[in-house]
Amino acid sequence: MPRSMSSRLKTLTARLSALRGWRADVAAMLGGAISAVALPPIFALPALLIGIPVLLCLIQGAPGPAVAARRGWWFGFGLHLVGLYWITEAILIEAARFWWLVPFAVPGLAAVLAVFIAVPAAVAWWAAGGWPAALTLAGAWVLGDLARQFVATGFPWNPLGSVWEFPGRLGDIMIQPASLIGVHGMTLATILLAATPVLDRAWRLGGLALLALWCGFGIIRLDQKTPPGPDLTILLIQGNVAQGQKWDQAMMVSIFRHYLALTRQAVAQANGHPAVVVWPETASPALLQTDAPARAAIADAAGGATALVGSVRFDAAGRPRNSLFALGATGLIEAIYDKWHLVPFGEYQPDWLPVGVQVVPGGGFAPGPGPRTLTIPGIPPVGALICYEAIFSHQVVDEADRPDWMINITNDAWFGNSSGPRQHLAAARLRTVEEGLPLLRAANTGISAAFDSKGHELGRIEMQTTGILPVHLPAPVLMPLYARVGLVLPAGAAVISLVTGLYSSWTRRRRFRANFCIS
Repeated sequence: MPRSMSSRLKTLTARLSALRGWRADVAAMLGGAISAVALPPIFALPALLIGIPVLLCLIQGAPGPAVAARRGWWFGFGLHLVGLYWITEAILIEAARFWWLVPFAVPGLAAVLAVFIAVPAAVAWWAAGGWPAALTLAGAWVLGDLARQFVATGFPWNPLGSVWEFPGRLGDIMIQPASLIGVHGMTLATILLAATPVLDRAWRLGGLALLALWCGFGIIRLDQKTPPGPDLTILLIQGNVAQGQKWDQAMMVSIFRHYLALTRQAVAQANGHPAVVVWPETASPALLQTDAPARAAIADAAGGATALVGSVRFDAAGRPRNSLFALGATGLIEAIYDKWHLVPFGEYQPDWLPVGVQVVPGGGFAPGPGPRTLTIPGIPPVGALICYEAIFSHQVVDEADRPDWMINITNDAWFGNSSGPRQHLAAARLRTVEEGLPLLRAANTGISAAFDSKGHELGRIEMQTTGILPVHLPAPVLMPLYARVGLVLPAGAAVISLVTGLYSSWTRRRRFRANFCIS
């Protein structure tokens, strides 16, 4: 970069590194908040070129690992506070009961998730400045993201690897590396690229080379021929039923009839072509497990087509389950899938919560056994995902019994016309690239969409719109490397990055500690 620009950058980074006390904490929180605008649906990617360097400077300027952890926590708090603001929308749906949670819910969740950045920040403090610090932070950050996929049943929302999911062909190109390294591996590369403004010229050139390889791989993979799909049309139904009406006893019959009418319209559009009708998560107010007339009504409306319908059912112990029913031509239940990744506090009561605190009555829903491939007569084997399950990388299908496609039913009506449904859709899109399988998504109020096995969008129904989306089912592609190996790949890359950064620091720490950022 020009000498004057380099000089100004040195001055700025030196000032950041010299910040102390609350000023450093505020700078860290602002860095995290700025970084959040790089996430879907804004995709302001240059924000990371500010946020990550700010964090690196504050870490290396800290007098010890505890202070570095505190600054990392504030960065994570700002990142998640802005990235998850939309959760407040769910509380406002039942504001009469839970109004008191509004000031606490999002800040509380952001505070917990920030711990998974605080620990990497503390680890990165031990690295010498420059590229060793960037490698250490990136590796530790990804290990933290992997941990939050599993700790307390997991909440891996908004990984930084999702910032490349631009709409259109550019986004299609930039998400293809997920087929090799998954979203966590993309997060590792993203942090290293975002750190380049405060690294030396060789690393900036290396970053440009990485971007060139990234784009080249994406273009080549996208241009590879995909075999034609089966002779089957998937009819996605978006009923657009407001969350406040969904469980209103007085409206259940009219809601059920509304979905039946949309189903008849969808089947008419198929014009006799083999089809599958898909209703969103818990779309049926009737309990299909025991309500034979409701099943028969759906079968009649579907005109002999298989119907995949979201509904609640009760197990032998009397616990409710969030389920997907596959109904045959006569209304016979061909298969049932039970959601297994439940939302803490929304769908179940965590075991670690004090017994006297009952957030979810009766403990909530019971979980299913895990990913499962449904074998249904007349259609290719399908892997079912219900709502929240689509955010869990490499935990979405039964890898021992792989399906040919994925169906994702969801109800994002809780979150209004906010970033939440759009971030959820972005997560589902990445699963298609990781698994090499098409994914079709039926949402109650939107966004319903279809993606082919490379993450290319085939169509959508926008937010808060009633509609039908007919999609010719795409074919899967050859099983990607990431689907074969799984989380071991990004975890291994993160460990290598972390160890390399710390090892190289043994001989560099003293030289870089006083003057960090610009080599």
